[in-house]
Parts: sequence; C-alpha cells; structure tokens
Amino acid sequence: MRPGFFVKEAMRSIKRNAVPSFAAMASVLVTVLVLGVFIPVVQATTGAANEVRGRVLVDVYLSTKASDADAERVRQLIVAKTDGKVGKLDYISKEQAYREEQRKYPDLYELLGRNPLPDTFRISPKDPDDVLAIRDALAPSAVAGGRAPIDDAISKVSTREDDTEKILTATNVVKWAMALLAILLVIASVLLVSNTIRLSLFSRRREVEVMKLVGATDWFIRWPFVIEGLVLGAMGGVLAVLLLLVGKVALVDPLADSFALIAAPDTVSFTLLAGLLLIAGIGVSAAGSGLSLRRFLRV
Repeated sequence: MRPGFFVKEAMRSIKRNAVPSFAAMASVLVTVLVLGVFIPVVQATTGAANEVRGRVLVDVYLSTKASDADAERVRQLIVAKTDGKVGKLDYISKEQAYREEQRKYPDLYELLGRNPLPDTFRISPKDPDDVLAIRDALAPSAVAGGRAPIDDAISKVSTREDDTEKILTATNVVKWAMALLAILLVIASVLLVSNTIRLSLFSRRREVEVMKLVGATDWFIRWPFVIEGLVLGAMGGVLAVLLLLVGKVALVDPLADSFALIAAPDTVSFTLLAGLLLIAGIGVSAAGSGLSLRRFLRV
C-alpha cells in the first residue's frame, strides 16, 4: 500500500473528528509550551546554583611566625593531603590581604596602625561537595575536641562552615527539585497526549473493529493513527514554538539587559530549543497514538 494512502486517511480522520483532533493538538501545544519555558528556567537556575557553589572556599591561615619555608611546606602538604580535590590554590600574603582590606575599610585600618592579618592559602575545590573533606584532611578532629591542624605553621582551617552548609544544602535542593519536576512533567505530558488521542480513537472504535474482522493487519490499522499523531504533534509544536518566539521577542529580550538570570549565557539557543521541542512534540504524539491504539486492536 502506498504511503500516500495512510497520509490521506490520517488527514481525513482529522477533518472528520475535528474536536478530538483539536484537543490532541491543544494538549501537545500546552505540553511543548511548558517544556519550552521549563528547559531554559532549569538551565538558568542550575547555572546560578553552580555559580554560587563555585564560591565555596577553604581558608588555611598560617601562624604569625610562619616563614617562607613554612608557607612552601604547607603548600606541598595541601596538595599531598587532599587527593586531587583542590581545583585552585592561591597564596595571599599578609601584605596583600592588608591592602585589600584597607581599600574596603580605609578608616578602620588607618586606626589600627599595624597589620593583624595572617598569610593565607585560599583553596577552591574542584567539587564544592569536597569542601568538608578538604577541611578534615588539613585539620582533623582532635581527641579532646575541636580540630588540630596537621602542621604547626597552620593556625586555623576555616570553611565558613555555616555559609558553606547553607550554600551546599540550598543548591542541592534546587538541583533535585528541578530534576524531579522535569521527570514529573515528562510523565504528565506522555499521559496527557496519550489519553487525549485515545479519545479520538474511541470515537472510531467500531471502524477499527470492522477492519480487524475483515483481515486488516495491526500496522495497517495503526499507521493512519500514528501519522495523525505526527501531524497533530507537528502542528501543536509549531504553534508552541511561534508563541515562544513572540514571548522571547516581546518580553525576554527587552528584559535581558536588566536581569542577569534572563541573560544567562549558558542557556540553550532558541534555534536548538525549537528543534528539540518539535522533535519532542512529534515523538510524544506518535508514541501516544500508537500506545492508545493497542487497546482497540484487541477484538
């Protein structure tokens, strides 16, 4: 049988069942529209969360009597004891730290008349989740309580613990919440499209039963409905992309200069997003129509 026959049957079915077909197309449109908004929001939120996580640091303060040789020894100890968890290691001398703080608080440091700041190693971990492991490696818990640095030249190892735990907890919650919402949205989309197309098929169940009784194969019956799903998915996807384009031009682009989150460079380009949404709309619709028809082939 020629493919044109199935296409013609699919288009005839859409015209004959305008209301269920419109409902299916509207379901695809809403689903794709929500996905089109959801994907960039997830990317922007994740990017912002990762940026915050990148600010998690470990500060290793040296004692006021530490020499240059002591500082070099501590540097080597940090590299050796952290098992490759260190992403970036900066040495901030007491003079450099004093100049930075004096620039921020000129009146306060002018009154001090001396430099109270120690030499410091500032560690940026490769993975923010390793920050506490790095702290434990450089200043393990002591038997009597508190923490004992692994070298006498180290005065204190600080992770800004309260801020670190808040940042790690908040960003992990954001990531898991976004992942859970994405999974729920995909499941809901598949069920919505499948059930909507099933309504369209239900109105033609007698026709399907007659075709089965006269010897038509399952795929001969299924192809027009699958093609119908492809057409409805494509129509819904195209309309959703057009609405997203209007929203982007009319709302998002004018606000991009004022809001850094909207202008986040790590979000997917609109062209790629449109292609992905069209593929998703067509694929979900085709799968939904095929799955929905299974019930009506059991005669």
